[in-house]
Amino acid sequence: MKNTNRRSFIKTTAVAGIGIGLAGKVSGFNSKTEKGKRIGMIGLDTDHSEAFTRSLNDPLAGDKFLGYKVVAAYPKGTEEILEWKNKIPEITENVKSYGVEIVNSIDDLLTKVDVVLITCIDGNQHLEQVMPVFKAGKPVFIDKPFAAALSDAYAIANAAKKHNVPLFSSSSLRYITGAKEIAEGEIGEVIGAEAYSPAHIEEHHPDLFWYAVHGVETLFTIMGTGCKSVQRTFTEDTDVVVGVWEDDRIGTFRGIRKGKGGYGVTVYGEKGISVLNKYSGYEPLLVKICEFYESGKAPISIEETLEIFAFMQAAEESKNKGGISIEIESVVKDAKN
Repeated sequence: MKNTNRRSFIKTTAVAGIGIGLAGKVSGFNSKTEKGKRIGMIGLDTDHSEAFTRSLNDPLAGDKFLGYKVVAAYPKGTEEILEWKNKIPEITENVKSYGVEIVNSIDDLLTKVDVVLITCIDGNQHLEQVMPVFKAGKPVFIDKPFAAALSDAYAIANAAKKHNVPLFSSSSLRYITGAKEIAEGEIGEVIGAEAYSPAHIEEHHPDLFWYAVHGVETLFTIMGTGCKSVQRTFTEDTDVVVGVWEDDRIGTFRGIRKGKGGYGVTVYGEKGISVLNKYSGYEPLLVKICEFYESGKAPISIEETLEIFAFMQAAEESKNKGGISIEIESVVKDAKN
């Protein structure tokens, strides 16, 4: 079920761009990308790799992505998640068909590109993969999951700061239709929110890191930062995670493992209640990634990304301790030690 649902999600999120995507898949296509706009991709073990490349390298994209194209890719990704490791040869050939050069090492990749996109599906690999990128001084976007341990997430953030390299990570669900209007005050001050998404579990990641991260990021998109405590109720089919923010607002996440899946959030505001459940695909995120490459400024702070993962780590500890409330501050302290 896990594999089927993930593929269904990817299929659904790519629908909006499939027409122009097919136009871009031309064997031997070469974008002749100008220096400064060359993207290098690390980890061809997820369908995101092909979906992102299809959109970015589409000859009909015009100026949408500011001229950025994927020109080279290093395929090695997960060693542990066999269902995706076994897909690397197929995904590599698909990415190659968009005019992308396949290289044998990250070091080789870094000599051919200006910016980096890490799409490796395995968060356990990201700290190791990103370090040579930081040392080379190249701006980098890390796809979800940002890391598979909160300590790794902090190590990545600290290394980016040490090397003074721009760093960005985000789920595409952050750009769900209507979120911008909520942020601009469409229903006044946000009092609370209830987000939901699939929450399939993968044994090499803390439960929510693997897939529920998309729904948790939707929750933070609406609520903002400032969560102080987390309490999780877990069953085989469902998660309910309740966060209490510093101003006593409450945000909840419902993780779905049985029945109809989906993505969305109900937002409770001082002037109304809104339901956001229309997903716009990967394109809005790719636009933000290219704007980030251009400006060197991440649209989402690394501090917010770290709090999202601290929320999920606190939920993991709550589950392990019988569903008690866990202070965010305590898991952050442990991660930093």
